[in-house]
Amino acid sequence: MPEAPAAEGAAAAAQGRGLEVRLEAAAPIPLDIAFGCAPGETLALVGPSGAGKSTALRCVAGLHRPSRGSVRCGGATWLDTAARLDLPPHRRAVGMVFQDYALFPHMTALGNVAAAMGHRAPAERAARARELLARVHLAGLEERRPAELSGGQQQRVAVARALARDPAVLLLDEPFSAVDRATRRRLQGELAALRRSLSIPILLVTHDLDEAVALADRMCLMHRGRGLQTAPPAEMLARPASAEVARLLDLRNLFRGVVERHDPDSGITFLRWGGRVLEAAHAPGFAPGGTVDWLVPGSAVLLHRRGRPSFGERENPVAGRVLDLLALGEEAQVTLDIGDPGGGTLAFSLPLHAARRNGLAPGEDCTVSLLREGIHLMPPRGPVP
Repeated sequence: MPEAPAAEGAAAAAQGRGLEVRLEAAAPIPLDIAFGCAPGETLALVGPSGAGKSTALRCVAGLHRPSRGSVRCGGATWLDTAARLDLPPHRRAVGMVFQDYALFPHMTALGNVAAAMGHRAPAERAARARELLARVHLAGLEERRPAELSGGQQQRVAVARALARDPAVLLLDEPFSAVDRATRRRLQGELAALRRSLSIPILLVTHDLDEAVALADRMCLMHRGRGLQTAPPAEMLARPASAEVARLLDLRNLFRGVVERHDPDSGITFLRWGGRVLEAAHAPGFAPGGTVDWLVPGSAVLLHRRGRPSFGERENPVAGRVLDLLALGEEAQVTLDIGDPGGGTLAFSLPLHAARRNGLAPGEDCTVSLLREGIHLMPPRGPVP
């Protein structure tokens, strides 16, 4: 994953150097979202189907008009409903890659790319189109039509055509959804390499969380048209803003507990979880006696090795019985039945050889530690997770 500018994205956009978006609508598709994306940054809009991701992207491109809002990029205003300003798509410096690529079937790859260069002198277009096709690894295929290209090659033509507009922002709407898994991985790698040479904001719409983690500096999680949280991928996965965010990210090991007390000197918050009291990283924002939702990622669940105890195993030990063990290649995914009503199940992964060495199998007893620094507390919302 690339290094994340984090909060710099919105700050840069606010200064007029990047993309700044604010969208509101009640119908036909509800929207209530604001985000910024800095030059050279990739922001991924993620969320379930129907969350409004593609609609937000279309609003930036000028293909959909919200009830209220604004879109500004590179110091230019493309949309300001309060001022009754709404530039049409051809007047917005946008390069867009659609899900189905939308290539002209009767044109060659070279013709498709050159067709996006209406802002350049005719004599310049062919040479520039060849340069862009070479940039996306299609040198030698300039005269082929879309039907003569593979899905991955068509996607590369679509990217070259988007860049041919010399855009102020690059918009990618599920750009890898039409290709197979192996091609998708290869194209993701190529896009990651290409983006390092671009100094414009890149807005990526995807429902694939792994894709967002691999390509984006920051993610904006959307649900029902709302932006629930914007953060670097690693931060959002480890520290979701709420149980709702955690559920939408399909994070496991989500529980409810009660804050017992704080010990600021030792940097510990004590958390009651059913019949247990756990140590968590100091979280003074949560009042003693208050209910919280909390999460521990699988990476912070440490298996106690049989016959070889270590000092770290004293940290939040939890005993249980293996409910399920699924071998996926060289990795074992383990579900542990904790047994009491306050627990439920814990999920974690470890190398398959380690699982075998420690005799893990359905029905076997084992003990794990929940690492203090990995326990993340959140305000309680909705029913018990």
